[in-house]
Parts: sequence; structure tokens; C-alpha cells
Amino acid sequence: MAQYETETRIPKDDLIKAMAYIFQIDPRALTVPEIDTYVGLMHTLFALEDMYGLKIGRIDDELCLRLDKKINPPSSTMFDLFFSWQEQAAKLERGEISQEEYDDWRYKYPSSEFIKR
Repeated sequence: MAQYETETRIPKDDLIKAMAYIFQIDPRALTVPEIDTYVGLMHTLFALEDMYGLKIGRIDDELCLRLDKKINPPSSTMFDLFFSWQEQAAKLERGEISQEEYDDWRYKYPSSEFIKR
């Protein structure tokens, strides 16, 4: 575990699954892309632009990320996934859920509530 935390070693898939089971989270929550630097994050965003139509824009002098409707029509799964995320973030902002509940939702994502939709 210490080598995983210090990024000395990367665990194999079966160990990731076992750790996820122990912590009761989705295995994908343990395999984070290389975003520890701004440049690494930018290249991750560029890949998301190419793969999923993620676009950068500006609304009221604020930078924002959006899905390109030409690549991801409103009926697509990506819109459903983003909508689910936005719903939870809005609940947190309104004080309807705690930061702990929001984090729990993220770590267990996709939770059974989303799969049932």
C-alpha cells in the first residue's frame, strides 16, 4: 500500500479490485490518470476533447468545460453521466448533502442508483 501511495509501484488489476472491494469503492476510483501536474492535466483534457468531444468555452467571463452536442447528442450516455454529477454537485452546493456524502458518491461511482436508471 505504501508503494502504491508513493507511486513506486502500480498494483495489478486483481490487487486493485481487491482493494476496491475492501474499501467498498469502484476500482476506477483507484486508477487515476496522470494529473499530478498542470501539463499532465492539460494532456488528459486534450485526450478527453478528442475522445468525448469535451470543449472549453467561456460563459460570463468564466472558463467552462462542455460537451459538444455534435459529438455527444443530448441523448448520449456522456450527458447522462455529466447530469448525474451535476445533480450531486448542486445538492452539495445547496447544503442538501455533506462533503462526506458527496465524496462517498464519487468514490462509489457509478453507484447502483445510476445503474438503475
